[in-house]
Amino acid sequence: MSRQAGKDTACELAVRRLLHATGLRYRVEYPVPGMARRRIDIAFTSVRVAVLIDGCFWHGCPLHATQPKSNAEWWRQKLDRNMARDTETTEHLTAAGWEVLRFWEHEAPDDVAVRIATAVERRRAEQGRGRRR
Repeated sequence: MSRQAGKDTACELAVRRLLHATGLRYRVEYPVPGMARRRIDIAFTSVRVAVLIDGCFWHGCPLHATQPKSNAEWWRQKLDRNMARDTETTEHLTAAGWEVLRFWEHEAPDDVAVRIATAVERRRAEQGRGRRR
């Protein structure tokens, strides 16, 4: 498990490439304000949009999550804590005025990028800003 990528996964890189190609600029691995040791995968800080791309195994995807057979109870507790931490992070960011977008690693990067771009543009319009270049 130590070889599992914690950041810069293939899905994250694909989504970031698509966003960058459309002219959107963002922060990578941005610290969650007020929460130690937690990071936002892709952050649009000026409009407060947080993008989190969750791995199916680590975050309990309802379609693809698997349960290890070896040391099953320990893994069940570990994965449950991950999901509880995800919920806590989302609630914290939402309370701080961020829009939180969560995606699964199995989702098509093109679809994810379109949904992110739409949310960022909507937030900019709500703030009365034009699109930056």
